[in-house]
Amino acid sequence: MSEQDATDIPSISQMIGGGGGALAVRMNIIVTEAVPGRVVATMPVEGNTQPFGLLHGGASAVLAESLGSIAGALHAGPDRMVVGVDLSCTHHRAVRTGLVTGVATPLHEGQTVATYHITISDEHDHLVCTARLTCLLRKFPRG
Repeated sequence: MSEQDATDIPSISQMIGGGGGALAVRMNIIVTEAVPGRVVATMPVEGNTQPFGLLHGGASAVLAESLGSIAGALHAGPDRMVVGVDLSCTHHRAVRTGLVTGVATPLHEGQTVATYHITISDEHDHLVCTARLTCLLRKFPRG
């Protein structure tokens, strides 16, 4: 890996401090807890809606993948990268206002594959979305 490539690799603290990446920052995702086995973040509904004023399903998917990716990075450690390979979201309830909170917990954390269960709830603790993210854990490419 060249020196320039190495500087482009986000650290766990950058992922958490930055909400999980540039897209997550644009969507105002705030990570409130990130420990092995549990990652929690909030996201405002406002600014993340579809044309009918409801929380966009894609916004829920971004929140879910961000949380699962951070959880995977915490598990993988600094010498491996996390690559999402499968995301499945089920939308249970519409939300028009407030904050939603996502919680990612592991279903399986192996050496090369990790799978996370993510729940997204509204401010009244009503389930809005459930998701499942599977990630590959790979060593950073050399070259």
